[in-house]
Amino acid sequence: MTATPPAWDPLQYRRFERERDRAAHDLLTRLPDDLSPGEIWDLGCGAGQHAAWLKRRWPGARVHGLDSSPAMLDQARARAEDIDWRQGDIAVWAPEAPADLILANASLHWLPDHEALLRRLTAALAPGGVLAVQMPIAHEPRHHPLMRAVAAEEPWAGALAGVGTVAPLLEPERYYAVLAEGCGEVDIWATTYLQALSGPDPVLEWMKGTALRPFLAALPDEVMQTAFLDALGGRLSSAFPPGADGRTLMPFPRLFLLARRR
Repeated sequence: MTATPPAWDPLQYRRFERERDRAAHDLLTRLPDDLSPGEIWDLGCGAGQHAAWLKRRWPGARVHGLDSSPAMLDQARARAEDIDWRQGDIAVWAPEAPADLILANASLHWLPDHEALLRRLTAALAPGGVLAVQMPIAHEPRHHPLMRAVAAEEPWAGALAGVGTVAPLLEPERYYAVLAEGCGEVDIWATTYLQALSGPDPVLEWMKGTALRPFLAALPDEVMQTAFLDALGGRLSSAFPPGADGRTLMPFPRLFLLARRR
């Protein structure tokens, strides 16, 4: 039996929307100036803000937004823009027509076998089409090792054994080699954002919207979930103490891939 994927909570995810969206906009501003897409896909579109941005930039394009979360898509469908919203899995997605632009912002890091995945996505592009990807380099920064360390402790280690979250990314050079197989223009860069977060337990609250979802879904009851969050919150508070201005600084690196099919 296939396990049900952990649900997304749009309200929790959007608590830090401004901080999360900065990387997406940094990626979108690097799209080629001469790109004039007719067929656009936003894979892992979430609440739809980036698909809506693409529709406003290219109003004549057919814009599709794909996401696995019904709750996220409910918010996306409330938008005014004329966009084809679809529920589905990126792992098995295939467009009906070749795409001129595929955006995958903070979505592909949840999927395995990136070499095969990127070959499939670039093959879905029309000649001259662009693949634009942003992924958190989330496995290595210190909040993720702390999360994994607490998950390996009792009393929740048994319930969380084998539960996965985001995996390490490939080396940038490997992404370049895979993308260069079918793309004549490949641009890869990384940026570390120093997120200045406010409020109580801000790093824990950030993680509750993303990386913690599989762990919380696997714990059997609210009592154990609360105990796990309390233990992790204590570790995170020690690792990320607030500064004199009351803000908590969390370095967060992200990897960007931009490739244009021959």
